[in-house]
Amino acid sequence: MKKILFIFNPRSGKGQIKNKLLDILDVFTKAGYQVLVHVTQRQSDAMEVAASQGKGADMIVCSGGDGTLNEVISGMMKLHRIPLLGYIPAGSTNDFASSLKLPKNMVDAARNVVEGMPLPIDIGAFCEERNFVYIAAFGAFTEVSYLTPQDKKNVLGHQAYMIEGVKSLTSIKSYRMQVESDEAVLEGEFIFGMITNTRSVGGFKGLVSKEVELDDGVFEALFITTPRTPMDFSNIINYLFLKEEPNEYVHRFRTARIRIRSAEPVDWVLDGEFGGSHTEVDIVNLPRRIQIMGASTKK
Repeated sequence: MKKILFIFNPRSGKGQIKNKLLDILDVFTKAGYQVLVHVTQRQSDAMEVAASQGKGADMIVCSGGDGTLNEVISGMMKLHRIPLLGYIPAGSTNDFASSLKLPKNMVDAARNVVEGMPLPIDIGAFCEERNFVYIAAFGAFTEVSYLTPQDKKNVLGHQAYMIEGVKSLTSIKSYRMQVESDEAVLEGEFIFGMITNTRSVGGFKGLVSKEVELDDGVFEALFITTPRTPMDFSNIINYLFLKEEPNEYVHRFRTARIRIRSAEPVDWVLDGEFGGSHTEVDIVNLPRRIQIMGASTKK
C-alpha cells in the first residue's frame, strides 16, 4: 500500500484544518494511501519529522503556510530518496500556492494531491545550510512576515502584513553591500533585496515577472538602493506596483547563483521565516530538485 506522511500546522490560517481534517484523510484513504499523521508542535518540528520519518513515504503532504512548507521541504532535502510532495495551503498569504494555482478549498486541494500531476520545482540553497522554496530576502518590510504574531495573521489575514508593513516605514534601514553574480555586479547602500522563484510575493503579483518558470534553474533577483528623498521612495513604489518608467534605484536580473557581502550583519527571511543574521550569503539554485503535485487534469 502506498504511504503518505501528512504533516500539518494546526494554527495556520485560523486553524481551519480542524474542520476539514476528516474529509482530507478520507480523500487520501479512498485513493489507496496508508496515512501517517503528524501535528506540528513547535518551530522546526515539520523539518525534523520530514527528515526522520519521510524515508519510507511515497509522498509527504504538507498543510500550513509558506513557513510550514519551507520546513517540510528543508527536511525532505536531507533524504537520500526524495518522495513526491503534496501541498494543502492553509496560511495567511500562501504565495507559492498562488504560483502553482492550487485550489484554495482544502478538500479540493487534498483531491489535487492524489489526482494532480507531479511538477518539478527548483529549490534554493542558502549558505549551504538552509533551503528556501520561493524567496530569500532582506531589508524593508521583510521582518513583517516573521514578527507579525500568528493570532494577528489568523484574524486579519493578508491585512496583517499590510498593517505591520506601514508601521515599519519609519524604521527603514540601509545596508552597505556588494552583490555579485555572473549577470550583474552591484555595490552601494541597499534598503531591500530578494531572490525569488515565485509569481507572487506577499500576496502581490506585480513585484516579479509574469514569465517566471519554477523549474528553469534561475532565480529572479531584485535589489533596491537607498533613495535620496521621500519623492524617490514614492517613485520606487510606483515603479514596482504600477510599472511606470524605469527607476534608477531598482535593479532586476535573473541568475542561478549569487554572492552577497555586507559591512554588518543583515537579517534574512526565508519563505516568511527568520533565516538568521549574516554578513556573507551565498545562494545557489538547485534545479528541479523537488516534484510537487500540481494542478489536477481531472474536470
